[in-house]
Amino acid sequence: MAKWLGYGVLILLGVIAPFFVYEIFLIKLLSYGLFAVAFNMLLGYGGLMSFGHAAFFGTSAYLMAHMLKVWGLPSLLGLVLAALASGALGAVFGAIAIRRQGIYFAMITLALAQMVFFVFLQAPFTGGEDGLHGVPRGTLFGLLDLSSNLTMYYFVLAVFLLVFFFVRRMVYSPFGHLMSAIRQNEARAISLGYDVHRYKLLLFMLSATVAGLAGALKTLAFQFVSLTDAHFHLSGEVVLMTLLGGVGTLFGPLFGAFMLVGLQNMLAEGAFRALVPVVLGVLFVVCVLFFRRGIVGELQHYLKRSL
Repeated sequence: MAKWLGYGVLILLGVIAPFFVYEIFLIKLLSYGLFAVAFNMLLGYGGLMSFGHAAFFGTSAYLMAHMLKVWGLPSLLGLVLAALASGALGAVFGAIAIRRQGIYFAMITLALAQMVFFVFLQAPFTGGEDGLHGVPRGTLFGLLDLSSNLTMYYFVLAVFLLVFFFVRRMVYSPFGHLMSAIRQNEARAISLGYDVHRYKLLLFMLSATVAGLAGALKTLAFQFVSLTDAHFHLSGEVVLMTLLGGVGTLFGPLFGAFMLVGLQNMLAEGAFRALVPVVLGVLFVVCVLFFRRGIVGELQHYLKRSL
């Protein structure tokens, strides 16, 4: 009961937040929070460290921009198709990478993501280094005008909540328990007769789909997409978000994403802009040294011991 009461309080805060904070900043927080949730699905519950998740974020972002600006598709249809396209790309990546473990898996995902990045750099439909600008937001079901920042925020919030509770349900489902068992002892899961590679591939596809959904939402809200949405730096940032908040926790990646994006926004102007990489590096070192479970993970561990 207390847990659901906490969920209710957080939802209420999300509803009233745009009356106190700029809507576009909140949308950015939710988009990158959703991206961190997608990555945590793979690392926290599957034990698979991917260094190429920006490929799914960027692929969906570019497809979303192209479908809305060039093809003129409805916003909701473009969102669904872009997310599914990232899921299909995740199936290709996963089929190549999941038979490897540890550093080999990470390097394969990094190499594949860099290939996707160079495609976006050279392909004519992506706009190269200029990216795609002026993406129309359109309407939702022909009724709600998404050009309003407030309407756009509540739409992103609704999508975010739906995906978050879907991930929560997945974590506590038999599939989630099986993935946890595979992460802890893969050899034992194989000995019990489970097709480990098939389950890993399914998890990889789900993670890629959610990451793609985050990229499509970001493009829809900001109305542009650039090479930074598919760059390796973004893959590194989502790793930092997840480790900072807490791997394998529901709220850890969200906290890490909110903290990282908030710091970047605070330091983005003036003389402090050059300090952003330094601050992020210090954060990572402090997290590794003093918060091995992440900030939320350590807090949960402390509360369990106290109770």
